[in-house]
Amino acid sequence: MVSTGSTTGDGSTTGGGSIVRPYGDTTGDGMVQMSFTLPVPHSKVAEGGALQLAQKMGLDAAMVVHAKPMGPDFTFFVVYGRVTHLVELDKIQVVERDFPLLAPKEANLAIRSLLGRKLTVVGACIGTDAHTVGIDAILNIKGFAGEKGLEYYREIKVVNLGAQVSVPELVARAQEERADAVLVSQVVTQRDAHLLNTREMSAAFREAYPSASRPVLVVGGPRFDEGSTADLGVDRIFVRGTTPADVASYLVHRLTQRRQGQAPTHQEAS
Repeated sequence: MVSTGSTTGDGSTTGGGSIVRPYGDTTGDGMVQMSFTLPVPHSKVAEGGALQLAQKMGLDAAMVVHAKPMGPDFTFFVVYGRVTHLVELDKIQVVERDFPLLAPKEANLAIRSLLGRKLTVVGACIGTDAHTVGIDAILNIKGFAGEKGLEYYREIKVVNLGAQVSVPELVARAQEERADAVLVSQVVTQRDAHLLNTREMSAAFREAYPSASRPVLVVGGPRFDEGSTADLGVDRIFVRGTTPADVASYLVHRLTQRRQGQAPTHQEAS
């Protein structure tokens, strides 16, 4: 939770400003809750270590409100305490949607007008990632959050390759299907696997295709940074909360840009 307002001399907040403080019990009290695991057996010493860590992170008068053994050698903690840090909303940069959100009927009409044929989308989870919930939510007809997936769109041909697809397999299938777009979902993030896999995928497509005919490359997952498109070599990144309509609308938008010879927008290139 956050309280909006500007700060006064005593650190409290007043309404109407761009500075906010966290609150837990009373407005502007700065209370936050965090969780983490320490690689030590559950004991009083472990709880003391959790408090020490919280204090070093700036939590004043930190309290361990939950501690649970995670096997014989680990302990999970929830810690509660006060921070003095402020959030300056006017300095925050985010990636906003810069294209119109289309209903399925509108997207179908736009695709038909733009391509004169169905738009082909190839989707997969690459590498060792076996979590297909995200890609299925976007592609499968059952969809997500009350929206039908891309299989529902009359003018979209969906090829869902499922989980643990290698990058060479993905490139080969995209070429075989003459894909207009490639959607990749990455949930496994240990040791930044999602970033390494995405860079490998984007490099492989750039090697396999001339730039003018490369499919639109889209990745999604809960741990991506939407502003990292250029670093990862993709056209768009979608994060949690993305719906099939978001993806379909973006594909229409991006393919329209390509057909008109336009460069990506700033946030797509950044």
